[in-house]
Amino acid sequence: MSKLRAAARSGRGLQQGAGEGRKSPRRCRKNVSSHKGMLPPVSAQQSAYHLFSHPAEIEAFRKNLLAWYDKCKRDLPWRKLAASESDANRRAYAVWVSEIMLQQTQVATVIDYYNRWMQKWPTLQALAKASLEEVNELWAGLGYYSRGKRLQEAAQKVVSELAGQMPATAEELQRLLPGVGRYTAGAIASISYGQATGVVDGNVIRVLCRVRCIGADSSSPAVADRLWDLANALVDPARPGDFNQAMMELGATVCTPRAPLCMECPVKQHCKARCRVEKELEFASRRLLGKAASSCSQAPDIEECAATGSCSLCLPASEPWDSSLGVANFPRRAAKKQPRAERTATCVLERRGPRGQPEYLIVQRPSSGLLAGLWEFPSLALGPGLKEKQQREALLAHVQAWAGEAVARGRLRHVGEVSHVFSHIHQTYVVYSLLLGRDPETASGWRDEMLERPAFRWVTQAEFQKSAVSTAMKKVWKVCERQNCEGRGSGQGCKRKRGADPSRAGQRKVEADGSLPPRQLSLDAFLKAPAGE
Repeated sequence: MSKLRAAARSGRGLQQGAGEGRKSPRRCRKNVSSHKGMLPPVSAQQSAYHLFSHPAEIEAFRKNLLAWYDKCKRDLPWRKLAASESDANRRAYAVWVSEIMLQQTQVATVIDYYNRWMQKWPTLQALAKASLEEVNELWAGLGYYSRGKRLQEAAQKVVSELAGQMPATAEELQRLLPGVGRYTAGAIASISYGQATGVVDGNVIRVLCRVRCIGADSSSPAVADRLWDLANALVDPARPGDFNQAMMELGATVCTPRAPLCMECPVKQHCKARCRVEKELEFASRRLLGKAASSCSQAPDIEECAATGSCSLCLPASEPWDSSLGVANFPRRAAKKQPRAERTATCVLERRGPRGQPEYLIVQRPSSGLLAGLWEFPSLALGPGLKEKQQREALLAHVQAWAGEAVARGRLRHVGEVSHVFSHIHQTYVVYSLLLGRDPETASGWRDEMLERPAFRWVTQAEFQKSAVSTAMKKVWKVCERQNCEGRGSGQGCKRKRGADPSRAGQRKVEADGSLPPRQLSLDAFLKAPAGE
């Protein structure tokens, strides 16, 4: 009962804002359209219980939601631009950038990236002139790097093929711009051009599933189509952009995945899931006080779908209502496929630069696939079951050419391991470091041999941090720094001489021929009596 009461009341959100990132539903085959408040006919497998059947309820829903949004909306930079920019083309571009960045990414993370992006490329034309390398450098750390690439490609298409003019309807945006799906098209069209078309992202799915008790798999085509129908029927024709943003805001800040703040919800009176929780709570309270009539002691009087058992929108029979979850019964999450595990050996290769400063080799990844076009330390995918000696030998053979000299196995130093989870891969980087005795570019034929290898460059620590490198590579760098700090001894901390590079801390000097000098004798060695005395 305590769980039920907690679900019914507002409580303190344990994960407030957890649903902020845009999560696009499975794309539907049909184009975006506006139903102007009317839903298509209900199929034989669906019940009107899950719809908004009365125009008065739709009007009340719009009014309550927009009033809340006007009062409680967050102050976000893309909203300021959309409200203040008089040029529709620039306004659409500003909204477009924000929507692409917000896909699968938290609002708090996006704000800084968005501000820097708009400062660097305030218009479509400016972005179209940028290089992919510049785009990747600014996007580094934001994840899902193909988003930035597709955004730039679409900007170039608008400039070269559409005379620099953004498409003005959701249908045209989706048809003409690469990387723009149904959700993004609807968001741009409604916010920038005032088209009365709905949007459906992860936050909106959660709101709609709860207010209409939709418990079926929201990623299935039939359910996704119905959710789009609901969104198009609800959108306010006078303020479509604000209404769509209000729906997303509601899902991000109030109707959260866990611990939703139901008492703060502006549309709670329209929420069928909330109504069910209240009825069950009332019934449980009456039973507790011994006031329930015998005729109704088995179950509370709760409005339910008349087609329960055959309705394709209801909770599946295999996953019935769980009273302890409350409104969080909706939406039901589809089982996620576990990411596959992979291991990669990575070497931080260091040389002494032309001006005496440490420099590190980074190479460019292929132009397609995971982390396309980004830079990384020389890396090698490891097969399953390799022992430490075998992976060391494999990596050594891989970096031998980069080194420009014969490298003894003992000089390849194991630093540690770094884990990073991509959307579908759990990647473990086995990190090594190698300090070169000479500049490999002085080796005979080195440059000619490098012509057949991927693009590469030597960078300082500062240049590495500004390069288009992934978060995973920055983790690799940090573990190297930490290991080098620890190598100096806990009593000394990590302080170093001015001009010294942190990655060399804890490493012995390497002579020009690659050999290591003899270690300096400790004080104890001088105090020991000679052998034989």
